Amino acid sequence: MTIERLISRSTPPLQPSDTVEHALGLMMEVQVRHLPVVDTEAHLLGVISEDQLLDASGPDAPVRDLLGPRALSAMPDTHVFDVTKMIVQHDLTTVPVANEDGHYIGLVRRHDIFEQFARMLSTQEAGAILAIEVDPRDYSLSQLVYTIESNDVKILSIATEMPEESGGAIRITLKLNVTETSRIRHMLEHHGYHVVAAFSDERDDEDIRMRIEEFMRYLEV
Repeated sequence: MTIERLISRSTPPLQPSDTVEHALGLMMEVQVRHLPVVDTEAHLLGVISEDQLLDASGPDAPVRDLLGPRALSAMPDTHVFDVTKMIVQHDLTTVPVANEDGHYIGLVRRHDIFEQFARMLSTQEAGAILAIEVDPRDYSLSQLVYTIESNDVKILSIATEMPEESGGAIRITLKLNVTETSRIRHMLEHHGYHVVAAFSDERDDEDIRMRIEEFMRYLEV
């Protein structure tokens, strides 16, 4: 999916003439560490970070003096995975969204991206979570899905993490529509999958958040 429906227009961008003091106050008010800067014609000029503001010469310095040479941004039709990679690579709390002409549209918050991943991974649905590992040579997503769903269990979401080094195992997190997993675990082990852990509903949110953070770190590679 694209980021178009995640764009927020409620947070006002900064103007080049705004002071460091004003920018810091606005960041504190909207609880972010990055804000876009646009000119009077709503053309995106760049992004200002809290660290840049804190290193400025003084509270009355204009933010135009802190702008870099390149305006980092995404377009409305950018996929959420690509924006996530941008957020991780540049440690951003917001990403400005602009059209092909550089006209500012709005911004996407890191928090909203995180919530979108939570929806994609069915964190609010009842069910158990299985964490499994498999050798890359034996990995087949279609076979895994068939093995599970042929046993009257539905997969609500799948998150796959490739090995970080040669010879490592592929790690797979499955959200299922059942709470009892003993039969599924036994069946997966029989088919060559190593079941690392199983989580009940009480651990759903915690584990999914951990897996999302691991996935976002993986995108940085």
